[in-house]
Amino acid sequence: MPEDIGSTVPRRQLGRLLRQFRNEAGVTLDAAAEALEYSRQKIWRLECGQGSVRVLDVKAMCELYGVSPEMTEAMRGLATETKSKGWWHAYGDAVPNWFELYVGLESAASRLRGFDESLIPGILQTKGYADALIRRGRILSDEERERAVQVRLQRQALLVRRLPPAPRLESVLSEAVLRRKVGGPNVMTAQLDHLLRVSELPNVSVRVLPLAAGPHPGAVAGTVMILDFPPTKGGRAAPEPSVVYSESLTGALYLDKPDELAAYERVWGGLDAMALGEAESKDMIKRISGEMRHD
Repeated sequence: MPEDIGSTVPRRQLGRLLRQFRNEAGVTLDAAAEALEYSRQKIWRLECGQGSVRVLDVKAMCELYGVSPEMTEAMRGLATETKSKGWWHAYGDAVPNWFELYVGLESAASRLRGFDESLIPGILQTKGYADALIRRGRILSDEERERAVQVRLQRQALLVRRLPPAPRLESVLSEAVLRRKVGGPNVMTAQLDHLLRVSELPNVSVRVLPLAAGPHPGAVAGTVMILDFPPTKGGRAAPEPSVVYSESLTGALYLDKPDELAAYERVWGGLDAMALGEAESKDMIKRISGEMRHD
């Protein structure tokens, strides 16, 4: 598995299989914890794909749930993959624990669909814009702030990577995002120019939802990212289920139940219908940039 994808997808796949086989065996979390002499929290974390998994743990859980030898062997292989690390581990505390899962999923995705109504999303921020935001947040040393900025810039590398193929990014931005001045006119005009350059990439679409469009589905859903994943194992296995990511100040929600995904697909459909086309969006970005230059 490529290093920049790391262990996120196999962790999620393995966790889902462990939960599935436990449920099929009729074993509760508490009963599994007692039988295996694990904490309930440990089993829950493994099933949620949080952290690497020991092959020994997989073997013990598969024995308890009555999993076939063939499937047990496949799951042991996934456990081995969960020990690989992505590039973000080198940045330590600059990537909060609750954000590590998202960065891994972002690196593994084949398609990213995001709506933002407050700020330019991290994957499209310039260094100046990111630095201005971080300065207004937590009190950090110069070194800590630089590392936090570099994480955002490193994430952007996936848009131009060759292997695995770069994901398609479809970004819908509220007009308010473009007009909200972060870091002053020079920082904002550089940021808007950057949006125009990135939108020229064949795998990137940046569209604007104008204020004149009025109330829209995203007003209730808030800032979200929908991540879709490619088929695994040469297309022989089903893709990792899509995930809706919604971030807050101290944590994040990862939604992947069918009814949750369906609700956000409807939201995305509404945003897609109300947003300007790519050419019209570029015209608006250029117009707003020009206005800021003359302020």
